[in-house]
Amino acid sequence: MSDTVEFIQRGSVAFRRTNLAMFAAGFATFALMYCVQPLLPVFAAEFQVTPMVASLALSVTTFTLAGALLIASALSEAWGRKAIMAGSIIGAALLTMLSATIPRWGWFLVVRAAIGLVLSGLPAVAMGYLSEEMHPKSIGLAMGLYVGGTAFGGMVGRLLTGVLADAFGWRWAVVAVGAMGLVSGLIFAVRLPPSRHFARRTLAIGALARSYRAHLADPALRLLFAEAFLIMGAFVTVYNYITFRLLAPPFDLSQTKVGMIFAVYLVGIISSAWVGHLAGRLGRARMLPLGIAIELLGAVTTLSDSVPVIVFGIALVTFGFFASHSVASSWVGAQARGARAQSAALYLFLYYLGSSVAGSVGGFAWSVAGWGGVVAMIGLMLAVGLGLTRWLAILPSRA
Repeated sequence: MSDTVEFIQRGSVAFRRTNLAMFAAGFATFALMYCVQPLLPVFAAEFQVTPMVASLALSVTTFTLAGALLIASALSEAWGRKAIMAGSIIGAALLTMLSATIPRWGWFLVVRAAIGLVLSGLPAVAMGYLSEEMHPKSIGLAMGLYVGGTAFGGMVGRLLTGVLADAFGWRWAVVAVGAMGLVSGLIFAVRLPPSRHFARRTLAIGALARSYRAHLADPALRLLFAEAFLIMGAFVTVYNYITFRLLAPPFDLSQTKVGMIFAVYLVGIISSAWVGHLAGRLGRARMLPLGIAIELLGAVTTLSDSVPVIVFGIALVTFGFFASHSVASSWVGAQARGARAQSAALYLFLYYLGSSVAGSVGGFAWSVAGWGGVVAMIGLMLAVGLGLTRWLAILPSRA
């Protein structure tokens, strides 16, 4: 593609179209993926499984997504960005509606795993698309708005399933989320501008392996990949098991009330766009540790026995996580030397692997030591994440 083709800049029509499409894509991805999270206690009761086993409804999705990301990003280099992303959203939405009809736990998990496989065509490819098409001065805001879409989708998916599950049962709640995902996929397909800086490449396994090795040889990228595992693992663990705590004595909240708590996801929309913009002005090395510290403070705050204070803690966790993710993900795109879809795939591989591993291991901490054990595990992860930011700050950076 000719270098004379302009990049998309803030304020242009293309910028608005791209951000609408990417917001819809992020919305659909997180809504379809995380709609089952507030239903984990319902699954434990209906299918007679433990909380740790119930968490597999989410963990198998993020696990298959993590592994498939490494291949999906390579396929997008050969097939093109937009077609892969649109097919992923629409396919995952249809599978989500199908999952609501499955009567047996084992087969339900199989469909949830398939959803992760299909969704893998969006996250890394979306980051690669933005890195290629956006002007360097606009990418921080664009990435922040995309991450904001994931925050909004995560909120609506969780809130809607919580409310509808009380009124109509969990199966109709999941169908409703799938239908929303389908509409979002169609909006994405219509509004996203075609790639103008994408150079199609022949799919070659050897070249793909060399690309991954080159990214892993960069110390700054290795640290950013580790941060993805830690911040996402801690975040998902909070949301996986806070529902078990709030539905049980002494709180005894209803599924609807617990679902309404997920409205705090709105702060993720604000923090991702705002902090992503600030990082472009003040520096990513300053904003990343701030986001992680806020996430850690929020986790500790949830130890309270007061529901309003717990909700405030969850809001802090959400603000800190989305701020950190917005900064780290844009940092990866700026740091990588070419093959940005592969650098994004490695980042998101660790991101979703953290969701799968920590999200399930948190069930063991919950069974052994209750909520205090869960917070101790989260605190350790985020403390390590803060330590890694010190190394990042002194390493040579192209960001």
